[in-house]
Amino acid sequence: MNSSYDLSLEEQKIILTLASMVQPEDEEFKPYKFKINDFMNLLGVDTRTKYTEVPKITKELMKKVFEIEEENKLIQVAWLSSAVYERGSGYVELEFSPRLKPYMLQLGTLFTQYKLSNILSMKSKYSPRIYEFLKANEFKKQGYIEIEVVELRRLLKTEDKYPLYADFKRKVILQAQKELKKVSDIFFDFEEIKTGRKVTSIKFYIKSNKTGSNVNVKDEIAVTADGGIEPIKNPLNLTLLEKLLDYGITFKQAKNILQGYPEEQIQSNIDYAAADHDRKNKINFAGFLIKAIEENYAQNKPVKGKVQSKNKLDLDHNYDIDLIEKKLLQKNK
Repeated sequence: MNSSYDLSLEEQKIILTLASMVQPEDEEFKPYKFKINDFMNLLGVDTRTKYTEVPKITKELMKKVFEIEEENKLIQVAWLSSAVYERGSGYVELEFSPRLKPYMLQLGTLFTQYKLSNILSMKSKYSPRIYEFLKANEFKKQGYIEIEVVELRRLLKTEDKYPLYADFKRKVILQAQKELKKVSDIFFDFEEIKTGRKVTSIKFYIKSNKTGSNVNVKDEIAVTADGGIEPIKNPLNLTLLEKLLDYGITFKQAKNILQGYPEEQIQSNIDYAAADHDRKNKINFAGFLIKAIEENYAQNKPVKGKVQSKNKLDLDHNYDIDLIEKKLLQKNK
C-alpha cells in the first residue's frame, strides 16, 4: 500500500482488467489484445465514438505515473509501456511497463483473483481504490484497519482536493461506503479519531457483504483467444486460496485443489489437518494437508499407512491444468 496514483475511473478499469490477467507464474509481462467493442463496453463509453476515444484514453493513461515509496526511494513508473491501435482492425493492444515487474509479478492472489465485478459498476473514481485498500486489510485480526487522514489522502491523491474534511468525508468516504454496500463483496463502517477537535485518523471496520446487488456475481474478466472480454464463471474461492497458501502450498497446487475438490471437503480437511498440532509443526505439513484433502481424511479418518485414493489428483508443480479441466468436463457430462 506504499503507492499512490491518480487515475480516472475509466483508466482504473483498464489497469485493473490488465492486472487481473497477470498470472503468478508469469516471468514477463505479456501484451494483451482487446476487441474495441468489448473494451469500450468495459469502460462504459458510447460505442459510437469508440474509434476516436480509444487513442485518447490510452494516450492519457500512458502519461499517468504510479508512485512507489520504498525505504528511502520514491519510484515513479509509467503504467503502460505501449498501446497499439491499428485503424480498421477493431483491436487495441496494451502492455504494462516492465519496471512494474517486481510489484505485479509473482503476486499469488491479489491481482490474479481480483473480482472485477465488484469494481466495474462503481461510479466514483475513489471507490475502487478504497475497495483495494480494504480488501488488502480484510483479514486483520483486530477486525479493523486504522489509517491517518493524511495518509488516506495520499493514497487517493486527494491532498489538494476537498480541503475541508467535511467535503472529503461526503465526496469520498461516504460515497465509497454507499457504493461498496451496493455492488461489492465487502462494505465498511468507520469511526473518526480526533486530536482535539480535528479528525486525524479513521478506523475502517471491514465486513462481508451478503446483501449487495452484485455479491453473488462470481464473475471475473478474461480475454478470450480472439481478444474478446468475457466473464469467468466460478472463480477460485479467495478465502480458501489464502489459507492453502498460508500453509505452504504453492499457488499452482492450490489452484488444482480448488478446481478439483468441493469447497466443503477442502475446508473440513484444512480444519482437520490444522487440529493435528504435531503434524502442523513439521516441515512437510503442506504435503500432509494435500493428502488429507485428496483422501478426505476429515470424513474417512485414515488408518496410518492403509489409506488409498480412488480419485487422487496429481498436485505436482508440473500438473497439467488443461488436462484436469478436460477430465472434469467429461466427468460432468
